[in-house]
Amino acid sequence: MAQHRQTGSERFGLRSHLDQTGPADPRIPYKPSRIRRSAAKLHHHHHRHRLLPSSSASAAALAVTLALALFVVFLALRHLSGDKGSTCEMKFLNSTAQIVEPVVNKKFARFSLQYTQFEDKPSGSEDWEPRFAGHQTLQEWKESYHAKDQTINCGFIKGPDGSSSIGFDISEDDRKYMSSCHIVVSSCIFGNSDRLRTPFGKTTLATEGQKMDNMGFIGLWKIIMVKNLPYDDMRRVGKIPKFLAHRLFPSARYSIWLDSKLRLQRDPILILEYFLWRHGHEYAISNHYDRHCVWEEVLQNKKLNKFNHTIIDQQFEFYQSDGLKRFDPSDPNKLLPSYVPEGSFIVREHTPMSNLFSCLWFNEVDRFTPRDQLSFAYTYLKLRRMNPEKHFYLNMFKDCERRSIAKLFHHRAEEKRSSSTQQAR
Repeated sequence: MAQHRQTGSERFGLRSHLDQTGPADPRIPYKPSRIRRSAAKLHHHHHRHRLLPSSSASAAALAVTLALALFVVFLALRHLSGDKGSTCEMKFLNSTAQIVEPVVNKKFARFSLQYTQFEDKPSGSEDWEPRFAGHQTLQEWKESYHAKDQTINCGFIKGPDGSSSIGFDISEDDRKYMSSCHIVVSSCIFGNSDRLRTPFGKTTLATEGQKMDNMGFIGLWKIIMVKNLPYDDMRRVGKIPKFLAHRLFPSARYSIWLDSKLRLQRDPILILEYFLWRHGHEYAISNHYDRHCVWEEVLQNKKLNKFNHTIIDQQFEFYQSDGLKRFDPSDPNKLLPSYVPEGSFIVREHTPMSNLFSCLWFNEVDRFTPRDQLSFAYTYLKLRRMNPEKHFYLNMFKDCERRSIAKLFHHRAEEKRSSSTQQAR
C-alpha cells in the first residue's frame, strides 16, 4: 500500500459487503450471482498494517486514517452464527436461500428529497468560508423537519467557484465503485485506533499487517481513501459515514453501520430480514445498554468530560425549550422504548423518511456536539411531531440483540493500557 504522508488526509477503509449486481427483479430469491472476493484469499504478514501514515511520529500524529470498509454480500457468509452467550432470544432464519428482497413498501412515506449542492457567498461577508454542512439559516432548519418535497442541507455542500474545498474528497474511481453498491456494510477507523476485523466465520486476519491488493482490497474489505477532512474533531468526521451512507452510496438501497470496535457475527442479508423486512421497518437501532433518559446522558457526558460543558448545556437547554421531556418508561404512549441509543450498529433502508432523519440527525451533530446520543431523541420526536400524518417506521431493538450479532473489541489504546497494567503487575 502506498504511503500517504499528507497532513489532514485519511484512509477511509470501507468494508463493503454487497452484491453489486443485486437482483433486478425483487421477486427473485436473493442469491448473489457474482462472488467478488474469495474468503480464503487473506494474506498473512507479520508487520503492522499501513492504515496509518508512518513516516515519523509527527507525521503519524498529523495524518488521520479513516477506514471505511465495504464488504460485498456473497454466499460464503451464509453460515455466520451469532454470539451463543447472548441472553436475547433471536429467531434468525437458518439460511438466505429462500429470502426474497421485498418490493418497495407502500406504507413508507413517499416524497422527493433533494440535497443542497452549492452555496453562494453572501454579499458583504468577507470572512465567509464554505462549510461541509453549509450555512443553514434558522428558517431553513425549521422547514427541514417537514417530510415533504424539498431540498435540504445534508453535507457535501460546495462553495462558489474559486472557493476552498469543503473536504471529504474521494477519487472518481472510488466514487464510481461506491455508486454501484446495492447493499453496504460500512465502518470507519481513524489513525491506528482499531484493527480491521474479518466477519465471524471467515478466516481471521492473522495480524493487522495486511496490505491492499491492486484492487484496493484487504481481505474482504474495500479500502477507500478520503483526503482533506472537513472537521478538526475526528468524532464529528466519523458521523459522515455513520449518518450519510445514502449520500456516499447514492445507488444503495440498504446500509448497515458497524462501529470499528465491532465484528459482524451474522450474514447481512439475515440482519436485513430480521431487523427490517420481517416487520416492515425502515430504520433500526438499539437502545443504550445502561441509560434511557437524555438527562442521564447529559450528566454522564459532563462527568466524563466528553465535550465542552457549556456547549452541552446550550444544546440541552435548546432541546428542552423546544419540547424535549424526560423519558418516562411507564408511559403507555411513549414513542420510543428509550431516548438514548447505542449507535454503534445501525440498519436502514434508504427510504425518503430514513434519509431525512439521517440528514436531520447529522445537522444536529454539526450544529451542537458530536455526542449523537444527546440529539437522537430530540431529532426523532420533532420529526414525528412535525409530521403526524407520515409515520417513520423505526425499530429500536434491545441492546442484547446488538451484542448477539456484533462482538465488541477494545480500541487499540484500551488494549495498550490493559497490556501495560498486566505487565506492571
